[in-house]
Amino acid sequence: MHAENPAARIKAVFRRIHVERMAGLPLLNPALEVAAVGFSRHSDDWRGVLVTPWGINLLLLPAVEDWPVPPPLERAFRQYPAGSFAFLPNHEEGLGDYLACPLISDMKPFADQETALATARACLIALDIAPGQTPADAPGAPDSLERRRFLLRGMKE
Repeated sequence: MHAENPAARIKAVFRRIHVERMAGLPLLNPALEVAAVGFSRHSDDWRGVLVTPWGINLLLLPAVEDWPVPPPLERAFRQYPAGSFAFLPNHEEGLGDYLACPLISDMKPFADQETALATARACLIALDIAPGQTPADAPGAPDSLERRRFLLRGMKE
């Protein structure tokens, strides 16, 4: 169970995995690094997106003591406004039990870390958008002034 936001721990554990288990593999995008994006508590779960040089995954970690973990290779389903998502159970030293839902497995198209992080944030926003709802109506979506500033940044007036 994680009483506090597990983002820092996730980042440390997956940085170690990057160095110890993944180093030199051709599927890695060398322009990317490990990041834990948008982790916050949702009911009994800590929910956020893990960005690595080998993939982007939606992660759930326990926020309560009696957090159910399915047997290995058995999927757990979570319902969000965007639909039902399948997660596989995992366990890592230093992190404990968690559930992972792969979102993107080919990281080669990402030119830089900023693009991967923006994609992770967009995935979290999209998770909470019901069919027929607009992104501007989704919880956590920036208001129209923030969106305008983002879209116009770098442009001269």
